[in-house]
Amino acid sequence: MNEIVNGAEHSEQYQQYLTFSLKEEYYGIAISSVKEIIEYRTITAIPLMPEFVKGVLNLRGEVVPVIDLSMRFGKPASEIRKRSCIVIIEITYEEQIVLLGVVVDAVNEVVDITASQIDPPPTFGAKIRAEFIKGVANVEEQFIVLLRMAKVLSIDEMATLIARTVEQ
Repeated sequence: MNEIVNGAEHSEQYQQYLTFSLKEEYYGIAISSVKEIIEYRTITAIPLMPEFVKGVLNLRGEVVPVIDLSMRFGKPASEIRKRSCIVIIEITYEEQIVLLGVVVDAVNEVVDITASQIDPPPTFGAKIRAEFIKGVANVEEQFIVLLRMAKVLSIDEMATLIARTVEQ
C-alpha cells in the first residue's frame, strides 16, 4: 500500500503474523516470535502442573514445555486431529530466550497486517482475557484475534499457578 505523502512515496509498515485456528476461531501471533512449527507428537506429562500445561517434549535435545492454548483460554482441551500441530514460540524471560510450545488445531498462513488494519481489543464480549489480545484485524473478510504471546505465555503467571497446584 504505497501512498504519496508530501511528494514522497510512503509505504505503510506492516508486520507478519502466523495465523492459526483454535475451536473454529482465528488467531494470529507475530511471526518474529515463532521459532518453528512441528507436527503434533507425543508429549510427556509432568505431575502437579496446571491442566493447560500438557507436559514437555524433546526438541533436538532441548526440553520444551507444551501448553494447550485452548485450555489456557479457559475452553475445553484441544482435540488432536490430522492438522493439529505445535507452534514453538520464543519468549524473553529474565533476559534469556525461553522456548514454549503451544498446541493449535491448525496453522493457516502467514499474513501481512498493517497497523491501520488492527482495531483495539474489544472492551467486552471477548472470549479470552483482554490482556492476551493485542487487537483484532479484518483480513479478507475474516476476523483474526492478534495475541500478545508474552502475556498468554507469561512465565511468571504460570510459575504462580504451578506453585498453587503443588501446594494443594
